[in-house]
Amino acid sequence: MRIVFLTWRDSTHPDGGGSEIFVEQVARQLHDRGHAVTIRCARPPGAAAEAELDGVRLLRAGGRLTVYPRALLWLLLRRRQVDVVVDVINGIPFGTPLVRRRGVVALIHHVHERQWRIIYPDARGRVGWWIERRLTPALYREVPLLTVSESSRADLVGLGFDPARVAVARNGVDGTRVEASRSPAPRIAVLARLVPHKQIEHVFAVLARLLPEFPDLHVDVIGDGWWREELTADLRRHGVEAHVSMHGHVSARTRDRLLAEAWLMVLPSVKEGWGLAILEAAVQGTPTLAYRDAGGVAEALVDGDTGELAENLDDLVERTRALLHESARRTSMGERAATRSATFTWSATADVVERTLESSAGAAQLRTGRRS
Repeated sequence: MRIVFLTWRDSTHPDGGGSEIFVEQVARQLHDRGHAVTIRCARPPGAAAEAELDGVRLLRAGGRLTVYPRALLWLLLRRRQVDVVVDVINGIPFGTPLVRRRGVVALIHHVHERQWRIIYPDARGRVGWWIERRLTPALYREVPLLTVSESSRADLVGLGFDPARVAVARNGVDGTRVEASRSPAPRIAVLARLVPHKQIEHVFAVLARLLPEFPDLHVDVIGDGWWREELTADLRRHGVEAHVSMHGHVSARTRDRLLAEAWLMVLPSVKEGWGLAILEAAVQGTPTLAYRDAGGVAEALVDGDTGELAENLDDLVERTRALLHESARRTSMGERAATRSATFTWSATADVVERTLESSAGAAQLRTGRRS
């Protein structure tokens, strides 16, 4: 098949995250299976207009908002050269059904209701949520959907999507366990984009409340984003600057080493479609604490077995305190997390995606050389 992903960003974008990793990993898998794959996304300053990603063609054009009409026009001009389009909807859709009646699949990682309120508490957020709640379900009602967790699937059904049309393709994870020793002093890792809805300031609050009990406690924040200055100010408000390292973007090797050295990973996000960072920490034998109502995180970890789910900030503090004290329980949790992480592969993810794309494109006709 000739496959095109329309997505807001790629993984090299300053705001790139788990959604972009999902798209690129699946695109690589599809290319390796013989499909011709193109990713069309925005072009941040300094990025090349065209690149190759392990055989996948990467085309960049447009900015934060102009990427949408430019991608749609590009697709319209090439509609006979594409068998199936994956419209990656991160709150705002590309509108692919406006220019194609068949060969369209939507990929939605999660519903953004709470993110709209947090990032845009004004009219922009209300408009964004109206688009996601009303316009997108109406426009994509007949389109097959992909999502990454049963939690997200339930949310999409709640918006009016037909449950029979929504398939779940859980994230895979790659990488291997690195040779690194646990830190002799307690350390907490946070792996996330620095944006408001990740609520990284909650980790600083946990740190401030536990420092009297654990004076050597340190937090490693891995990742970057446009909310960095606000978080730096929050560090000062809590008076914990000396106990936090803001690492920014790091290599995969450095990320894995920091996760392996940490006693715990904490992901206090408002909402995650899945929570790829949980599996990346699990590969290194590090259990994760997250919020119970944050969507897919409750599937990325097994509560009480490979990590724990907290009800609120006070509960997060208490669970962190308990696990910092209980070395044996923390270690066994991490080992079970590492064992479970091996069951999540990008090949299995691509299996689900490929079946959905073949169905949408009309795989039987393609195999016999006929075009619909």
